[in-house]
Amino acid sequence: MDKLLIRGGNKLSGAVRIGCAKNAYLPILAATILFKGKVTLLDCPDYDDVKNMIGILENLGANVSYSGSALTLDMSNLNSYSIPKELSCLTRSSIFSLGAILGRFRKAKVAYPGGCEIGSRPIDLHIKGLEALGVKILDRRGYLTCDGKNLEGSTVHLDFPSVGATENIMLAGVLSKGTTKIYNPAREPEIIDLQNFLNKAGAKITGAGTTTIVIEGVENLKDVEYKPMPDRIVAGTYLIAGLMCGGDIELKNVCPEHLQSLISKFKYNSCQISTKGDKIRVVSDKRLASLGKVETMPYPGFPTDLQAQIMALMSVAKGTTVIKENLFETRFKHVPELVKMGAKIITEGRTATVVGVDKLYGAEVMAPDLRGGAGLVLAGLVADGYTKVSNVRQIRRGYESIERDLALLGADVKRISE
Repeated sequence: MDKLLIRGGNKLSGAVRIGCAKNAYLPILAATILFKGKVTLLDCPDYDDVKNMIGILENLGANVSYSGSALTLDMSNLNSYSIPKELSCLTRSSIFSLGAILGRFRKAKVAYPGGCEIGSRPIDLHIKGLEALGVKILDRRGYLTCDGKNLEGSTVHLDFPSVGATENIMLAGVLSKGTTKIYNPAREPEIIDLQNFLNKAGAKITGAGTTTIVIEGVENLKDVEYKPMPDRIVAGTYLIAGLMCGGDIELKNVCPEHLQSLISKFKYNSCQISTKGDKIRVVSDKRLASLGKVETMPYPGFPTDLQAQIMALMSVAKGTTVIKENLFETRFKHVPELVKMGAKIITEGRTATVVGVDKLYGAEVMAPDLRGGAGLVLAGLVADGYTKVSNVRQIRRGYESIERDLALLGADVKRISE
């Protein structure tokens, strides 16, 4: 079993390049189902979730090839509209495929998705949105069986700005007749990236990143080459690592605008965060002050995917921080592991009170999920002694090689087998 072995105490210095975003790549991969030709995606990241999604596309009949880091998908011979349980359970992103499969075949059969166990994450918003477009959906025995012969543009009001539901409805609307309008959609940068990708191939979508998205249906999409956006969550994780460990690091190939909800919190703290073009520089040499209160919110608010990492940082900051998780009801599974390391954290429902301590101590901990695992790695970087993080496969789902990147910055971290 692979584990990460971390010896804490090193200051960080140097530079690391951030790759393409998992959360942008996955819906774009799902969108390729709408094509009847070839799609080339540049800078393909080596995430397990991406590999699983490519496996789903191959099962549908896609022909996949690589040239260096460029991924080419020939979608001309898709011969299936079904995603079996053994594939969908590997990644929640399989649900993104539902709207695209309906757009391509006007029918679909998709098993319930897997992914991190961080709450119920119901897919009722996906179902209601597709039903508003005329799709009939039968939910039985762990499968969604969909009849989309009457699929056509319509108006969808989302009760909550769900990223997945927004992407699914967008994909279903691209090749449908008429106009689809989505009110209260998710506004994440990944939604804008999906719009840009589809529009480059001939789709007619406007409004991504605003309160209303409009999709004018088209008959087909043309072959396209595209490079998805950088991963703002990976960049945010390493930015927090720089703040925790101290030193002077530079993050390359980032979009600083996507991280303003994180950067702005440290404007008056004992550190320096500067941006220039597609680079962020982090200089820190003193213990940071607590942030008082942090609440996760849909974009442009503070991202839930950085909640575990900011909690690790606040566990060694001066003072007390209250962290409220507004998006997922069970996203504090990393707390008991941080407490093993000496953190002082009390949780009640969706609220965690973090009292900063002078020092954390190395321990054997387990990554409960993707982002919780990243938070534990950061805690290990500043802990006294050695930390072993198990269940590394969870972290691999969203970080190509967290040990390689942190080692480039001077951290003492390596993967071991036991």
